[in-house]
Amino acid sequence: MPQTRLAERLQDLLLENDVLEDFLCQLSVLAAGFAAAETGKAVLCSVRVARRRRPVVLVAGNPEALLLEGLQDGLAEGPVLEARRTRQAVLVPDTTMDPRWRRYQRAVAQRGYRSVLAVPLLEDRDTVATLTFFSTSPDAFDDGAVAACESLAVRAAKVVGLAVRFESVQGVNRDLLQAMRSRTVINLATGILMAQSRCSQSEAFELLAQVSNTRNVKLRIVAEEILRRFEGAPAETAFSA
Repeated sequence: MPQTRLAERLQDLLLENDVLEDFLCQLSVLAAGFAAAETGKAVLCSVRVARRRRPVVLVAGNPEALLLEGLQDGLAEGPVLEARRTRQAVLVPDTTMDPRWRRYQRAVAQRGYRSVLAVPLLEDRDTVATLTFFSTSPDAFDDGAVAACESLAVRAAKVVGLAVRFESVQGVNRDLLQAMRSRTVINLATGILMAQSRCSQSEAFELLAQVSNTRNVKLRIVAEEILRRFEGAPAETAFSA
């Protein structure tokens, strides 16, 4: 795939997928096809994204690639972990011959995969990402293929960085919207208690808090129950989707 066309396709993937996992899954499919064209062999690809204080995102367009990548977590060894440590591409020419990470390579070889290439994709203060390629052919990735996959990673890094930032912004917006919804429900319930008990706002809120603490449930849930009893139906707020 020409470099210009590759850059355009990466941008298209970002525009077409507003969920991070979906974008990364499509990226893995694109990368697998790219590597297959470079090597002339069938290739699978997985993408791993690790962010500070967030769960690791591990995706692949093929379930087998997902399994092969995930083996490293259970065994705590493998080329991806090495690539993250060294910040360099790590090649396993033949999983039946390479002496490194014996447990991982034995497990991969037992599933019929002979070559593995792990390429750093992105690394900044908060995010580390890698591409991992798998082939059933030994010596599938020569020097030219390794260089091509590294070049792909360089081009994809900027787009992946944008996708991660977009997802973070969306998360903040979701949290803010939820907080606004919760505050509205609590305010409405407080108003109901003020009217029914002829008490002040602070006294009504204190009553809500006491019930919340006694039952060990969130304040919002207590407020929603009061609104349901008052209206006979779940509350709708100005911030409902």
